[in-house]
Amino acid sequence: MDTAFLDWALADFSGYVAADEVYDGPFCILSAVDNRRYKRLLYDVLDHDPTHDDIRAFLGRLKMALAARDLTLCGVTTDGSALYPEPLREVFGDVPHQICTFHIVAEVGKAVVGAVASARKALAAQQPKLRKGRPSTPAAKQAARTKKRLAAQGAALFTHRYLFVQRHLNKTERKTLWRVSRGLPQLGALRAVMDQVYALFDRRCRTQTALAKLATLRRRLQRFPQVGETLKKLFSPTLDKALTFLDDKLLPSTSNAVERGNRRYRKMQKSVYRVRTQAQLSARLALDMWREAQGAGRHQTLHTLHEARAA
Repeated sequence: MDTAFLDWALADFSGYVAADEVYDGPFCILSAVDNRRYKRLLYDVLDHDPTHDDIRAFLGRLKMALAARDLTLCGVTTDGSALYPEPLREVFGDVPHQICTFHIVAEVGKAVVGAVASARKALAAQQPKLRKGRPSTPAAKQAARTKKRLAAQGAALFTHRYLFVQRHLNKTERKTLWRVSRGLPQLGALRAVMDQVYALFDRRCRTQTALAKLATLRRRLQRFPQVGETLKKLFSPTLDKALTFLDDKLLPSTSNAVERGNRRYRKMQKSVYRVRTQAQLSARLALDMWREAQGAGRHQTLHTLHEARAA
Protein backbone atom coordinates (compact mmCIF):
# COMPACT_ATOMS: atom_id res chain seq x y z
CA MET A 1 0.00 0.00 0.00
CA ASP A 2 1.03 3.59 -0.55
CA THR A 3 2.94 5.23 2.30
CA ALA A 4 0.43 8.09 2.50
CA PHE A 5 -2.43 5.63 3.00
CA LEU A 6 -0.57 3.78 5.73
CA ASP A 7 0.19 7.08 7.45
CA TRP A 8 -3.56 7.77 7.57
CA ALA A 9 -4.55 4.24 8.56
CA LEU A 10 -1.96 4.00 11.36
CA ALA A 11 -2.29 7.57 12.63
CA ASP A 12 -4.51 6.45 15.52
CA PHE A 13 -3.50 2.78 15.61
CA SER A 14 -5.08 1.00 18.57
CA GLY A 15 -2.47 -1.74 18.83
CA TYR A 16 -4.90 -4.56 18.03
CA VAL A 17 -5.25 -6.21 14.63
CA ALA A 18 -7.71 -8.70 13.13
CA ALA A 19 -6.50 -10.88 10.26
CA ASP A 20 -8.52 -13.13 7.99
CA GLU A 21 -8.71 -14.55 4.48
CA VAL A 22 -11.59 -14.58 2.01
CA TYR A 23 -11.78 -16.83 -1.04
CA ASP A 24 -13.04 -15.82 -4.48
CA GLY A 25 -12.80 -18.70 -6.92
CA PRO A 26 -9.10 -19.39 -7.54
CA PHE A 27 -8.05 -16.27 -5.61
CA CYS A 28 -7.54 -15.66 -1.91
CA ILE A 29 -7.46 -12.21 -0.30
CA LEU A 30 -5.54 -11.73 2.94
CA SER A 31 -6.63 -8.75 5.03
CA ALA A 32 -5.40 -7.01 8.18
CA VAL A 33 -7.69 -4.51 9.93
CA ASP A 34 -7.36 -2.35 13.03
CA ASN A 35 -9.69 -4.29 15.32
CA ARG A 36 -10.77 -1.26 17.35
CA ARG A 37 -10.66 1.57 14.79
CA TYR A 38 -12.13 -0.59 11.98
CA LYS A 39 -9.57 0.73 9.50
CA ARG A 40 -8.28 -1.64 6.83
CA LEU A 41 -4.47 -1.62 6.92
CA LEU A 42 -3.08 -4.14 4.44
CA TYR A 43 -4.26 -6.69 1.91
CA ASP A 44 -2.72 -9.21 -0.45
CA VAL A 45 -4.32 -11.03 -3.39
CA LEU A 46 -3.07 -14.57 -4.01
CA ASP A 47 -3.80 -16.80 -6.99
CA HIS A 48 -3.61 -19.94 -4.84
CA ASP A 49 -4.62 -21.19 -1.42
CA PRO A 50 -2.49 -19.50 1.27
CA THR A 51 0.36 -21.32 2.95
CA HIS A 52 2.43 -20.55 6.04
CA ASP A 53 4.97 -18.82 3.81
CA ASP A 54 2.29 -16.49 2.41
CA ILE A 55 1.00 -15.65 5.89
CA ARG A 56 4.56 -15.13 7.13
CA ALA A 57 5.31 -12.69 4.29
CA PHE A 58 2.02 -10.85 4.85
CA LEU A 59 2.65 -10.48 8.58
CA GLY A 60 6.20 -9.36 7.78
CA ARG A 61 4.79 -6.46 5.75
CA LEU A 62 2.60 -5.51 8.70
CA LYS A 63 5.56 -5.64 11.06
CA MET A 64 7.62 -3.40 8.77
CA ALA A 65 4.79 -0.85 8.52
CA LEU A 66 4.45 -0.74 12.32
CA ALA A 67 8.21 -0.59 12.94
CA ALA A 68 8.60 2.31 10.49
CA ARG A 69 6.20 4.34 12.66
CA ASP A 70 7.41 3.13 16.07
CA LEU A 71 4.12 1.36 16.76
CA THR A 72 3.67 -1.75 18.89
CA LEU A 73 1.33 -4.65 18.24
CA CYS A 74 -0.53 -5.61 21.42
CA GLY A 75 -2.74 -8.44 20.16
CA VAL A 76 -3.98 -10.28 17.07
CA THR A 77 -7.43 -11.81 16.54
CA THR A 78 -8.05 -14.49 13.91
CA ASP A 79 -10.52 -17.25 13.23
CA GLY A 80 -9.77 -20.86 14.13
CA SER A 81 -7.65 -21.46 11.01
CA ALA A 82 -4.35 -23.32 11.43
CA LEU A 83 -2.66 -20.86 9.05
CA TYR A 84 -1.88 -18.20 11.66
CA PRO A 85 -0.47 -19.55 14.97
CA GLU A 86 2.97 -20.61 13.74
CA PRO A 87 3.68 -17.57 11.49
CA LEU A 88 2.47 -15.25 14.25
CA ARG A 89 4.94 -16.75 16.72
CA GLU A 90 7.77 -16.47 14.21
CA VAL A 91 7.07 -12.86 13.18
CA PHE A 92 5.70 -11.21 16.34
CA GLY A 93 6.95 -13.50 19.10
CA ASP A 94 4.81 -13.64 22.24
CA VAL A 95 2.10 -11.22 21.09
CA PRO A 96 -1.28 -12.44 22.46
CA HIS A 97 -3.20 -14.41 19.84
CA GLN A 98 -6.99 -14.42 20.28
CA ILE A 99 -9.25 -16.88 18.46
CA CYS A 100 -12.58 -15.30 17.49
CA THR A 101 -15.18 -16.37 20.06
CA PHE A 102 -17.99 -16.05 17.51
CA HIS A 103 -16.51 -18.85 15.40
CA ILE A 104 -16.10 -21.10 18.45
CA VAL A 105 -19.62 -20.54 19.78
CA ALA A 106 -21.06 -20.94 16.27
CA GLU A 107 -19.44 -24.35 15.88
CA VAL A 108 -20.66 -25.51 19.30
CA GLY A 109 -24.16 -24.22 18.50
CA LYS A 110 -24.11 -26.04 15.18
CA ALA A 111 -23.30 -29.29 17.01
CA VAL A 112 -26.14 -28.72 19.49
CA VAL A 113 -28.66 -28.03 16.71
CA GLY A 114 -27.43 -31.19 15.00
CA ALA A 115 -28.11 -33.13 18.20
CA VAL A 116 -31.64 -31.71 18.30
CA ALA A 117 -32.13 -32.88 14.70
CA SER A 118 -30.95 -36.37 15.69
CA ALA A 119 -33.48 -36.38 18.55
CA ARG A 120 -36.23 -35.48 16.08
CA LYS A 121 -35.22 -38.37 13.84
CA ALA A 122 -35.27 -40.72 16.84
CA LEU A 123 -38.80 -39.55 17.70
CA ALA A 124 -39.89 -40.18 14.11
CA ALA A 125 -38.44 -43.69 14.28
CA GLN A 126 -40.42 -44.39 17.49
CA GLN A 127 -43.76 -43.60 15.89
CA PRO A 128 -45.84 -46.78 15.60
CA LYS A 129 -47.05 -47.89 12.19
CA LEU A 130 -50.83 -47.88 11.78
CA ARG A 131 -53.09 -49.67 9.40
CA LYS A 132 -55.19 -47.75 6.93
CA GLY A 133 -58.52 -46.47 8.14
CA ARG A 134 -59.77 -45.33 11.50
CA PRO A 135 -58.42 -47.24 14.52
CA SER A 136 -61.08 -49.47 16.05
CA THR A 137 -59.39 -51.44 18.81
CA PRO A 138 -58.11 -49.86 22.08
CA ALA A 139 -54.52 -50.76 21.15
CA ALA A 140 -54.86 -49.11 17.73
CA LYS A 141 -56.37 -45.98 19.31
CA GLN A 142 -53.50 -45.83 21.81
CA ALA A 143 -50.98 -46.21 18.99
CA ALA A 144 -52.68 -43.39 17.06
CA ARG A 145 -52.47 -41.10 20.09
CA THR A 146 -48.81 -41.98 20.60
CA LYS A 147 -48.01 -41.27 16.97
CA LYS A 148 -49.79 -37.92 17.12
CA ARG A 149 -47.95 -36.94 20.32
CA LEU A 150 -44.52 -37.87 18.96
CA ALA A 151 -45.20 -36.05 15.68
CA ALA A 152 -46.27 -32.93 17.58
CA GLN A 153 -43.17 -33.04 19.76
CA GLY A 154 -40.92 -33.46 16.71
CA ALA A 155 -42.56 -30.47 15.03
CA ALA A 156 -42.19 -28.41 18.22
CA LEU A 157 -38.49 -29.31 18.44
CA PHE A 158 -37.99 -28.09 14.89
CA THR A 159 -39.90 -24.85 15.49
CA HIS A 160 -38.13 -24.02 18.76
CA ARG A 161 -34.67 -25.46 18.01
CA TYR A 162 -33.15 -21.98 18.37
CA LEU A 163 -33.94 -22.03 22.09
CA PHE A 164 -31.20 -24.62 22.64
CA VAL A 165 -28.49 -22.17 21.51
CA GLN A 166 -30.00 -18.76 22.30
CA ARG A 167 -27.82 -16.94 24.81
CA HIS A 168 -30.51 -15.51 27.09
CA LEU A 169 -33.91 -17.06 27.76
CA ASN A 170 -36.83 -15.42 29.51
CA LYS A 171 -39.31 -17.27 31.71
CA THR A 172 -41.70 -18.06 28.84
CA GLU A 173 -38.91 -19.37 26.62
CA ARG A 174 -37.57 -21.60 29.39
CA LYS A 175 -41.04 -23.04 29.91
CA THR A 176 -41.33 -23.70 26.16
CA LEU A 177 -37.91 -25.34 26.15
CA TRP A 178 -38.91 -27.64 29.04
CA ARG A 179 -42.13 -28.57 27.25
CA VAL A 180 -40.57 -29.47 23.89
CA SER A 181 -37.67 -31.44 25.46
CA ARG A 182 -39.80 -33.39 27.93
CA GLY A 183 -38.80 -37.04 27.93
CA LEU A 184 -35.44 -36.26 26.27
CA PRO A 185 -33.00 -35.60 29.13
CA GLN A 186 -30.00 -35.42 26.79
CA LEU A 187 -31.44 -32.23 25.24
CA GLY A 188 -31.79 -30.63 28.66
CA ALA A 189 -28.15 -31.51 29.32
CA LEU A 190 -27.12 -29.87 26.02
CA ARG A 191 -28.89 -26.66 26.99
CA ALA A 192 -27.10 -26.68 30.35
CA VAL A 193 -23.77 -27.14 28.54
CA MET A 194 -24.53 -24.17 26.28
CA ASP A 195 -25.16 -22.01 29.38
CA GLN A 196 -21.76 -23.04 30.73
CA VAL A 197 -20.09 -22.32 27.38
CA TYR A 198 -21.51 -18.79 27.34
CA ALA A 199 -20.35 -18.32 30.94
CA LEU A 200 -16.76 -19.04 29.86
CA PHE A 201 -16.65 -15.79 27.86
CA ASP A 202 -17.83 -13.53 30.68
CA ARG A 203 -15.35 -10.62 30.86
CA ARG A 204 -15.74 -10.49 34.63
CA CYS A 205 -13.56 -13.65 34.74
CA ARG A 206 -9.85 -14.02 34.15
CA THR A 207 -8.38 -16.45 31.67
CA GLN A 208 -7.14 -18.76 34.41
CA THR A 209 -10.59 -18.89 36.01
CA ALA A 210 -12.24 -19.59 32.65
CA LEU A 211 -9.73 -22.35 31.89
CA ALA A 212 -10.53 -23.97 35.26
CA LYS A 213 -14.25 -23.85 34.41
CA LEU A 214 -13.52 -25.35 31.00
CA ALA A 215 -11.53 -28.20 32.57
CA THR A 216 -14.46 -28.96 34.90
CA LEU A 217 -16.88 -28.93 31.98
CA ARG A 218 -14.68 -31.31 30.00
CA ARG A 219 -14.50 -33.74 32.92
CA ARG A 220 -18.29 -33.73 33.17
CA LEU A 221 -18.68 -34.38 29.46
CA GLN A 222 -16.35 -37.38 29.70
CA ARG A 223 -18.77 -38.95 32.17
CA PHE A 224 -21.62 -38.65 29.65
CA PRO A 225 -20.31 -40.17 26.39
CA GLN A 226 -23.50 -39.44 24.43
CA VAL A 227 -23.29 -35.69 25.11
CA GLY A 228 -19.49 -35.57 24.94
CA GLU A 229 -19.48 -37.18 21.50
CA THR A 230 -21.77 -34.43 20.23
CA LEU A 231 -19.64 -31.59 21.62
CA LYS A 232 -16.18 -32.66 20.45
CA LYS A 233 -15.40 -29.00 19.74
CA LEU A 234 -15.18 -28.30 23.48
CA PHE A 235 -12.05 -30.48 23.62
CA SER A 236 -10.29 -28.51 20.89
CA PRO A 237 -7.20 -26.46 21.88
CA THR A 238 -8.59 -23.50 19.89
CA LEU A 239 -11.17 -23.03 22.64
CA ASP A 240 -8.36 -22.37 25.12
CA LYS A 241 -6.99 -19.68 22.79
CA ALA A 242 -10.45 -18.12 22.53
CA LEU A 243 -10.21 -17.17 26.24
CA THR A 244 -7.07 -15.03 25.83
CA PHE A 245 -9.06 -11.77 25.70
CA LEU A 246 -10.18 -12.12 29.34
CA ASP A 247 -6.77 -10.90 30.60
CA ASP A 248 -6.78 -7.81 28.36
CA LYS A 249 -9.75 -5.47 28.55
CA LEU A 250 -8.82 -3.80 25.25
CA LEU A 251 -8.27 -6.99 23.22
CA PRO A 252 -11.41 -7.58 21.10
CA SER A 253 -12.88 -11.06 21.48
CA THR A 254 -14.05 -11.30 17.86
CA SER A 255 -12.66 -10.53 14.42
CA ASN A 256 -15.74 -8.52 13.44
CA ALA A 257 -13.63 -5.67 12.03
CA VAL A 258 -12.04 -7.82 9.33
CA GLU A 259 -15.30 -9.70 8.73
CA ARG A 260 -16.95 -6.35 8.01
CA GLY A 261 -14.32 -5.69 5.35
CA ASN A 262 -14.98 -9.15 3.88
CA ARG A 263 -18.71 -8.42 3.69
CA ARG A 264 -17.95 -5.13 1.96
CA TYR A 265 -15.84 -7.02 -0.57
CA ARG A 266 -18.60 -9.58 -1.16
CA LYS A 267 -21.07 -6.78 -1.82
CA MET A 268 -18.66 -5.06 -4.19
CA GLN A 269 -17.98 -8.40 -5.86
CA LYS A 270 -21.65 -8.71 -6.85
CA SER A 271 -22.44 -5.14 -7.89
CA VAL A 272 -19.25 -3.47 -9.16
CA TYR A 273 -17.50 -5.91 -11.45
CA ARG A 274 -17.84 -9.39 -12.93
CA VAL A 275 -14.57 -10.18 -14.73
CA ARG A 276 -12.05 -11.09 -12.04
CA THR A 277 -8.31 -11.27 -12.43
CA GLN A 278 -5.63 -10.92 -9.81
CA ALA A 279 -4.64 -7.44 -11.00
CA GLN A 280 -8.26 -6.24 -11.11
CA LEU A 281 -8.95 -7.53 -7.61
CA SER A 282 -5.88 -5.80 -6.25
CA ALA A 283 -6.71 -2.52 -8.00
CA ARG A 284 -10.34 -2.59 -6.89
CA LEU A 285 -9.38 -3.18 -3.25
CA ALA A 286 -6.82 -0.37 -3.36
CA LEU A 287 -9.40 2.01 -4.85
CA ASP A 288 -11.98 1.08 -2.22
CA MET A 289 -9.51 1.58 0.64
CA TRP A 290 -8.41 4.96 -0.73
CA ARG A 291 -12.06 5.98 -0.96
CA GLU A 292 -12.46 5.01 2.68
CA ALA A 293 -9.40 7.10 3.61
CA GLN A 294 -10.88 10.17 1.90
CA GLY A 295 -14.30 9.65 3.48
CA ALA A 296 -13.81 12.23 6.26
CA GLY A 297 -12.80 14.98 3.83
CA ARG A 298 -15.63 14.09 1.50
CA HIS A 299 -18.14 14.25 4.35
CA GLN A 300 -16.80 17.67 5.43
CA THR A 301 -17.07 18.98 1.85
CA LEU A 302 -20.69 17.84 1.54
CA HIS A 303 -21.53 19.39 4.91
CA THR A 304 -20.01 22.71 3.85
CA LEU A 305 -21.92 22.67 0.56
CA HIS A 306 -25.22 21.95 2.34
CA GLU A 307 -24.63 24.83 4.77
CA ALA A 308 -23.76 27.19 1.91
CA ARG A 309 -26.89 26.15 0.00
CA ALA A 310 -29.08 26.61 3.09
CA ALA A 311 -27.68 30.10 3.61
